[in-house]
Amino acid sequence: MRTIRIGSGAGYSGDRIEPAVELAEKGDIQYLVFECLGERTVALAQQARMKNPDNGYDPLLEERMRAVLPTCAGKRIKIVTNMGAANPVAAARKTAEIARSLGLSSLKIAAVIGDDVLDVCKDGDLKIMEFDGTIKQLGNRLLSANAYLGAAPIAEALTGGADIVITGRASDPALFLAPMIHAFGWAMDDWNLLGQGTVAGHLLECAGQITGGYFADPGYKDIPALARLGFPIGEVGEDGALVITKVAGSGGAVTAQTCKEQLLYEVHDPKQYIQPDVVADFSHVKVEEIAPDRVRVSGGRGTKRTGTLKVSVGYVDSFIGEGQISYAGPGALARGRLALEIVRERLKLSGVAASELRFEMIGLDSLHGAALSAGAAEPYEVRVRVTGRTDNLREAVRIGNEVETLYTNGPAAGGGAFKSARDVVAVASVLLPRELAKPSICFVGA
Repeated sequence: MRTIRIGSGAGYSGDRIEPAVELAEKGDIQYLVFECLGERTVALAQQARMKNPDNGYDPLLEERMRAVLPTCAGKRIKIVTNMGAANPVAAARKTAEIARSLGLSSLKIAAVIGDDVLDVCKDGDLKIMEFDGTIKQLGNRLLSANAYLGAAPIAEALTGGADIVITGRASDPALFLAPMIHAFGWAMDDWNLLGQGTVAGHLLECAGQITGGYFADPGYKDIPALARLGFPIGEVGEDGALVITKVAGSGGAVTAQTCKEQLLYEVHDPKQYIQPDVVADFSHVKVEEIAPDRVRVSGGRGTKRTGTLKVSVGYVDSFIGEGQISYAGPGALARGRLALEIVRERLKLSGVAASELRFEMIGLDSLHGAALSAGAAEPYEVRVRVTGRTDNLREAVRIGNEVETLYTNGPAAGGGAFKSARDVVAVASVLLPRELAKPSICFVGA
């Protein structure tokens, strides 16, 4: 039975680059996948593209490609990534430029396009899933609408000879499922194979999470050498058999427990994990440690895909103003509380128009609120934070300004003041009839 090895080179846009280099150099892999696109990332990338039509792709694309291309080209490792974000074609052209500068002019690069469905969504009146309303009600606040594409166009690009495939918005597991479909010729209606491949993709998509990074909790779940954390490798058989492992000697750990935690990550219904290619069923999955840093995963299933695709809609929701300042030494907590009282009253006196305000002290009550933090030991130092949501940037700026005035108008010995004001790009979801998203492939030669 044939087996392929797929390395996970990134789990988010700003992820470390050294583990991907380690995978390419020492992982004995045939495919290197960079999953770099969060729910809000593509909306922010669309903003960048509006300012510059040659922009809108992942800001670390060049650094990543320069780091891995020579090794990947030498070892014939194919690269799959969603670093195209809002502009896969520009990302492909930039990658071709990088390849030429490295003397790798024979590489064939493909951009998968068609996930941008903004115009289609504007023509309809699709219902928003997270709150009452429709996409038309967002009006001119609407920034982007990107459908989660599946594995088929990526696999097609690989079959067409692509050495590097760059997508925009695609399902995270689909980035890993596509090499399996390409390598083994899986049918796009073999639901159980696609379901097991989706299990593999879901386990690999967050990179260091499954090798112990997000898992680690000192004294409860100790993980060695996190500063040298190795990223995972999926050994996938033609029948969907899967072993999760990592480069020998790298930091971290692959155990049954790390795999089980990642399996449940972001899954609402293990029996119906809806993906563009298949509705995966994780409820019969079996996880077994078969050797140190080697875990066998089996039992994934699947049923027929749905008739719709999820679309991530980005829009300007509001503006956030924020101010922070620190107090330390005897009485720091009392001074911090007085600072919050002053700013609360100042915002009322000056008439700042905010729809929501938060007054908190980082390290004391900023995460779980005053009720749960009551009774905690008095800290030696506190960091005061005031944040507010407004309808415009001018009002947001005023919130941070009031915190900054505590330097000379508030309790003694405040320091390290910080303020900011920014727009909030929020995301919502709609379901689009599948046939309205029309993916295609654009090849770029290096």
